Amino acid sequence: MNYHQYYPVDVINGPGTRASLFVSGCEHQCRGCYNQSTWKPCSGHEFDQAMQDRVLSDLKDTRIKRRGLSLSGGDPLHPANLASILTLVKRVKAECPDKDIWLWTGYLLGELDDAQRAVIEYIDVVVDGKFEQDLADPGLLFRGSSNQVIHYLTQKR
Repeated sequence: MNYHQYYPVDVINGPGTRASLFVSGCEHQCRGCYNQSTWKPCSGHEFDQAMQDRVLSDLKDTRIKRRGLSLSGGDPLHPANLASILTLVKRVKAECPDKDIWLWTGYLLGELDDAQRAVIEYIDVVVDGKFEQDLADPGLLFRGSSNQVIHYLTQKR
């Protein structure tokens, strides 16, 4: 898996202070996407063990009270990303059980395949649906267009 950006301190992509990872690879290629540079799975930087360790270290750092991890992109549920994302979210839940995980995807929750659903088992909140430029609304919280839905999968909010 590759990634484009990692923000160890982010207050935009989900509630509270978070760590945010923007992965590479997106099949949806939505018109008006603000992150077109992430569409190619091979673009950006390799998400290696050192980067995974950095994310976990940042989540454990008590100097900054992070509420959780945000996964966006690109699309974390792109087939090229599934193995690395699953490893990451399993590790976050095992080592940082007090942190929540938010995930943004263009896929619809009800249409995920088995490999994608395996990732979702570890996610607290999913924002699903393609970005629709005709439904764009900058006033929406944590989503770009009104067709996108925030699914709270656990009681953490």
